[in-house]
Amino acid sequence: MGHIKLTNVAKSFGSVDVIHDISLEIADGEFVVFVGPSGCGKSTLLRMIAGLDRPSRGELTIDGKVVNNIPAADRGLAMVFQSYALYPHMSVRQNLAFGLENTKMAKTEIAERIAEAARMLEIEPYLERRPGQLSGGQRQRVAIGRAIVRRPVAFLLDEPLSNLDAELRGSTRAELAALHARLSATMIYVTHDQVEAMTLADRIVVLRAGRIEQVGTPLELYNSPANRFVAGFIGSPHMNFLEGTIESSGSDKAVVTLAGGHRVEVPIEGNGTAKGARVTLGVRPQHISIGDTKGIPAQIKLVEALGSETVLHADVSGQKVLLVAPGQHDLMVGEGIHLSLSAAPVHLFNENGLRLGHMV
Repeated sequence: MGHIKLTNVAKSFGSVDVIHDISLEIADGEFVVFVGPSGCGKSTLLRMIAGLDRPSRGELTIDGKVVNNIPAADRGLAMVFQSYALYPHMSVRQNLAFGLENTKMAKTEIAERIAEAARMLEIEPYLERRPGQLSGGQRQRVAIGRAIVRRPVAFLLDEPLSNLDAELRGSTRAELAALHARLSATMIYVTHDQVEAMTLADRIVVLRAGRIEQVGTPLELYNSPANRFVAGFIGSPHMNFLEGTIESSGSDKAVVTLAGGHRVEVPIEGNGTAKGARVTLGVRPQHISIGDTKGIPAQIKLVEALGSETVLHADVSGQKVLLVAPGQHDLMVGEGIHLSLSAAPVHLFNENGLRLGHMV
């Protein structure tokens, strides 16, 4: 069991509110990722679930039981921190056993749990080594193993891969995904890295300034962002934003004039938008193509030839645009090109950043 529910949970430090009335339900066995920029409140939210911080208001339940006043040690949760927090004078086996020994668990049961976790995480050859004799990835697996042996109600992971190099992050991320599939356990994962969020999560919770901006599956957030913030945060490279104004608007579509005079027609949701209203057109770098002279004029500012794809940094009437073109292209800095949005999913946001509509 690992059903977690937050109802109007808030957290204040003195007169400063850092979490604002968050309501969220996490199903048993679900992998949920909290993502957002630094200072958005994701780690504070995780700490309240863990019991390391107490909510100022609201209710937090685990498997239907209110746990606001229950100590962290009695919530049945296991937390993996950004730092490995391993005992340097103990072997890997002793690190895994330490928490279980404090509960007076039988030695045979401890040995069985350690063997199971070591086999699962492929750390059996390292059980007699000390943390200083392990690589960063191996130490992080030991830290995760220490959580696994407890057989918790849910795993709470606070940026566990941030201390690893890029290659190791990728392989350990894959290990975590496989581990979740094997355990079928509830996992709540905090990160500022939206690539980790997209690849690991069943659902992503996007946070900003202590509030939830949107909750959904990775592809729901990618394809249908609720606002400009989510659109810019989810996806790599981030979405391009082109400022414009409404030239005309009906009940189901609007014509947007961009800087430089180029017009784009976009379906909208609702009753239309006033003529002359300032809007933002959003399009992902992978969805822009190099077109003919009917396209949007642009000037190349930087070419990144990566072999399998070419990343172009361009200027469109004073606005920066990023384009990812498949394959290799013989293009030079300073060269003029035309950008086509004809086959691109395009999103439209109003002056407050809320989505008005999209063209697929």
